[in-house]
Amino acid sequence: MSSVSIAAATEITDLDKTEANKAKVLEFITKSLIEHQDINITDYISPVTYIQHNSDVADGLEGFGAFMAGMAEQGLTMEYSTVHHVVGEGNFVLTMSEGTFGGDAMSFYDLFRLEDGLIVEHWDVIEPMPGTDAPHNEAGKF
Repeated sequence: MSSVSIAAATEITDLDKTEANKAKVLEFITKSLIEHQDINITDYISPVTYIQHNSDVADGLEGFGAFMAGMAEQGLTMEYSTVHHVVGEGNFVLTMSEGTFGGDAMSFYDLFRLEDGLIVEHWDVIEPMPGTDAPHNEAGKF
């Protein structure tokens, strides 16, 4: 049997901050990715520590900015339209959303770790939404 190493913080802390952390993440996604408001990113993401687990995005705010600028240069857009669920426990918050990436319908699963009210770590899964001709179940994607 082999062991698996996770190079990230995994301990759930700040249980008393669960609701505040969920609200912070929902506000960030709503203002920045749905409404496209001009926000101060450091009100949401730590300018000191931001660990990114998407292999296409470098760590730090500079890495995030470079990724977004690169997408814009290629004419690619990532649009969130609806946040379906926000689930959290302490310093971890998961959002389940839908929208488009490059014009294609997608689902977005974003997991955030927060410290002192700011996002310090992010994981994501972006997956195509099933087409209208795909077999469906009663539960749906969300």
